[in-house]
Formats: sequence, C-alpha cells, structure tokens
Amino acid sequence: MSKNVPILITGAGGAVGSVSKKMIELLLAGGHRVRGFVRTDDERAEALRVMGAEVFVGDLMNPADLANAMTGCRRIYFSMSLNPYYTDATILMAAVARAQGNIEVFVNISEYEQSRMTYNLMTSPREARSSELGGLVADWSPQQRAHWSSEQALKWSGLPVVNIQATIFFENPIVSSFVLKRVIESGELHLPFGRQKLAPIAAHDVAALCAKILSDPQPHLHKDYVLTGPQLMSADDLAAIYSSLVGHKVTYVPDDPDEWSKRLIDSTVGDRPHVAAHLRTLVRLVAGGFYNVVTDELEQLLGRTPKDPLWALAQHPRLAQAMSRRETSGAGS
Repeated sequence: MSKNVPILITGAGGAVGSVSKKMIELLLAGGHRVRGFVRTDDERAEALRVMGAEVFVGDLMNPADLANAMTGCRRIYFSMSLNPYYTDATILMAAVARAQGNIEVFVNISEYEQSRMTYNLMTSPREARSSELGGLVADWSPQQRAHWSSEQALKWSGLPVVNIQATIFFENPIVSSFVLKRVIESGELHLPFGRQKLAPIAAHDVAALCAKILSDPQPHLHKDYVLTGPQLMSADDLAAIYSSLVGHKVTYVPDDPDEWSKRLIDSTVGDRPHVAAHLRTLVRLVAGGFYNVVTDELEQLLGRTPKDPLWALAQHPRLAQAMSRRETSGAGS
C-alpha cells in the first residue's frame, strides 16, 4: 500500500496513556498518511492537526460517519474508550469495512483477559470459573464481555483482523492515578493486591507494535498477540519504583479489595457504572493472581526489550502534575 493512502486510527482523542495518539506520532514519523477519528473537535484534535494528521470528527455509533471516515482507507486501527456500547461500535465498524472492501488489516485493541476467558470457561459452573479466575471473581465485567463479543464478531466478519490482547497498562488508574496523591503526600502506596504480582505494560510499547503492524500487516493477519510487560512486579516492587520517582521512601500498604474499590473507584468514577464495574473486576483479578504471567511476544515482535517500569511510570503526566502541585504548595507554605 502506498504511504499516501490514509491509515484510519480511532480513539485518536484519547487522554492519559493514549495508544492511538502515540501510534499516530510513530506512523507520521514513518512517512505514513494518517487520519485520526475523534469524537470532539477540541484542543486534542488540534494537536493532531499540528502533528500532521488528518482529523475526522464523528460518532463511532453512526454508520454514515464511519463510512465517510473510512473512505480511501485500507488499514484500520479500532479503539474506543470504555463504553457500554463498545460491541455495537465494533460491529458497525466491521460492517462498514466489509461493505467498503479491500481492507488490508483491521487492528483491534483488546485485553489480556480474552486470551484466557474462553467459551468453555465462561460457560462452565461458577466454581470452575472462580478457580480459574483466582477465586475472587467468577464473572467478567461488562467491558470484558464487550471485548469478548467483539472478538467473536470480528472473526465472523472475515476481515483480516489482528487482536492485541494487552495486559494492564502502567497508565491504568488502579496502579497510577488513583494512588498518586498518597504516594506523594504520605509515602504510602495503598493497593489491594496482597502478595500477587502482575507485569504491567507501557502504552508506548503497545502503540509501537500496532504502528509496526499497520506499516507492514501481512505477517500478522488473523493472529492474536498476548502482550505483557517485561517483568512480574509485586506491590512492594511498585512502591520501590515510586520511591525513585518521588524522591522519598514509599511503603506498600495492603488494602482489602472491596474496601479499596469503594474508597477510590466508586468515589472517582462511580457516576460511570460501566467504567467502575470494569475497574472493580480488574482489582479482584489482580488480587486473585490472574495477571501473574509474563509473555515474550512483545519483545519478539518489536525486536527489543519492552520499556522498563521506571521509564513507563516516569512518563505519566499526572505524576509530574502532582509533583508540581506539591512543590508549589511547599514553596508557598
């Protein structure tokens, strides 16, 4: 495909940890023409234009918008923020792509959970599900169900799909935004993970892989990639990294999963039940040991080691903002 043919990237107006925005930067740097699909024409859309991307403003739930945005595109990256209509949007995008034809690749951002939440498991008795999912959750969140349904629909579509099944991002609020205030102010990292471990992944690495696939899709078609970060980490390990970043000792303080979720998830995103339900499920899965796994697929695909945890967390803009507020407050006291 000529680099003059636009690559369509949805979710381009994402905020913290946006895979889409970083992917656009990488593709533009590689000389590709990129069309970013955004919901609102705001400062984030303008930033994409400044970078050199085309910007299409529309609604992922509107087939007419999808058809207009996709005109002339043959490579697609599909992403959408947590949404109760996620499956609807995926199917609409697939339907428009099928109608247009000549699609070379459809890269679908999914979740690590999908690699294990098989049909047989999710239709098994509750006891079996509880055992496989770490004993703390027997069901999935509405968002996980949406991703599962979306992956099934994409397989049925016959499109040249690549599913990116990524584990929890360092940018996920349960390991970053929700805990930063106490980390900085009191040197305590309150998390409900017990002694379980996980291998968070940097959004930068996911974006780099997706950009690589979109640049040269043929070797990747009809594959599922299960991605994790480079190493398993306990909450104590996270506390040590935060210590390096904030300049004082940070100590891990274990919390009860349900109490932690009530205090931080419900109070922060409780007005968005779909998002809250998903994050509460993630907390239970981490505490149950579900993410206690490392794969080498990312390293094999990128030809390099994934970004290390210190680098990944250091890029988090809210950490820099929180540190700046603390310094400003200290200077004025």
